[in-house]
Amino acid sequence: MNTIEIKGLCKSYEGFSFDNLSLILPRGCIMGLIGENGAGKSTTIKLILNIIRRDSGEIKLFGEDNSNPALKEDIGVVLDEVGIFSSLNAVNVGKIMSGIYKNWEDQVYNGYIERLELPKKKEFGDYSRGMKMKLGIAVALSHKPKLLILDEATSGLDPVVRDEVLNIFSEFTRDESC
Repeated sequence: MNTIEIKGLCKSYEGFSFDNLSLILPRGCIMGLIGENGAGKSTTIKLILNIIRRDSGEIKLFGEDNSNPALKEDIGVVLDEVGIFSSLNAVNVGKIMSGIYKNWEDQVYNGYIERLELPKKKEFGDYSRGMKMKLGIAVALSHKPKLLILDEATSGLDPVVRDEVLNIFSEFTRDESC
């Protein structure tokens, strides 16, 4: 079974469109979307995640149409803007996510919080951009995702932390249970 299958995907906005995008991501493989700003990379990711509606075409994740809400359990996502309320801290985020994801693992989450040296009590709104990305990564990896979707996930990270995050992603890709 393929992890992602896209056939004939079309999306148009005023001043932008792509037509007839097709791609396959086999299970166990890594794919990168590369292109200029405005080429449609983030739009494609949002379409895959069913955040925005496609004009036409087909998107399947794990063999099912991407509109199936149950698929969210199997996807870890880090977008270029981490969508966490500014008044929450890392502890609050963990509690909330444990109620959202049935496979949430507090021990894994807390391990990432420690490993990435995130303050547990500091409000998210007071985090630097890099700290926000690190918290987003911790959340994305703490519910046993089978697919990890990243959009500018290392943006804003200093070189040392970036290397640590890339090591974490490398560990994820070597985990054969995904």
